[in-house]
Amino acid sequence: MPGRLSVTDQETNTHPQKPPTAVIATALCGALLLVLHAVGGFFLLNAVLTESEGPWDSNVTTTVRLMAALSMGTELLAGGITAAFVSLGRLRRWWYAIPAALVLVSIIRMVFAPVP
Repeated sequence: MPGRLSVTDQETNTHPQKPPTAVIATALCGALLLVLHAVGGFFLLNAVLTESEGPWDSNVTTTVRLMAALSMGTELLAGGITAAFVSLGRLRRWWYAIPAALVLVSIIRMVFAPVP
């Protein structure tokens, strides 16, 4: 019958390949998010590594909170972009874990900023 697929046709058509443009678009989405996560991670690393030099250092709390806030802002932007890419079907839902983890650490660092 012309409308039926044989067993060999079903076996070869189980995994259709994505067109090259879809693969390139997915790679670009991932690359953009990785750049944003690197920027957010840089700010967070500065917030985590900033220490007070002594009781006279009153700027350390402001610096730590500013770096953590910049990290959180960058990661919230990355989370929004991640939501757009996931809804388009370009990326999978596990990409939400990266901005969620970095935002959580940023909030914790803002709360527990060193007080001179």
